[in-house]
Amino acid sequence: MPDNTLASLASPDVLARARRIKLFLMDVDGTLTDGSVCLISTVAADRSGDPSVSEMKVFNAQDGQGLSLAHTMGIQTGFITGRSSPAVARRAAELKVPFVYLGRAKKTQAFEECMQRAGVTPEEVAYMGDDLPDIPLAQRAGLAVCVAGGAPELAAVCHFTTRRQGGRGAAREVIELILKAQGRWEEAVPLALA
Repeated sequence: MPDNTLASLASPDVLARARRIKLFLMDVDGTLTDGSVCLISTVAADRSGDPSVSEMKVFNAQDGQGLSLAHTMGIQTGFITGRSSPAVARRAAELKVPFVYLGRAKKTQAFEECMQRAGVTPEEVAYMGDDLPDIPLAQRAGLAVCVAGGAPELAAVCHFTTRRQGGRGAAREVIELILKAQGRWEEAVPLALA
């Protein structure tokens, strides 16, 4: 049976940082997904004569439950990703994620806009990523998180590395950490049962 005490989840510094979080922002590919990019071509051609290509993303249900619970508990959430994807926009709508920035190769401006719109300071923001483009945001966030298996350069600047990999419940792990650090997990659990 895993040890879920706060001391086993994270260091005192990480728990102190998690207590202040009001906004949880994250990359998508490699954090909410396993990082695979599945392109599916069909026989039919588009108007230019090229074969049609669709993109497929696989999202983890536990991450979805965690994001829903964060929303219920008043923690705002957002996605900042370098790829433009109708699948991500759809998933964000399903989960009522208010801040969605797609196709952002440079993510810093989106991060700043999210903070301004949410009315929070950098210390009140958690950011989770998996690769090099996430470093500038991790350096700004009050709680910077790298997923297990993420780029070592990102992990080196983050406060916390998840036990779970991207697309395998890493977002849920962070939300649970935040709510437990804030002493609100016991209040949150019954709300997920309703």
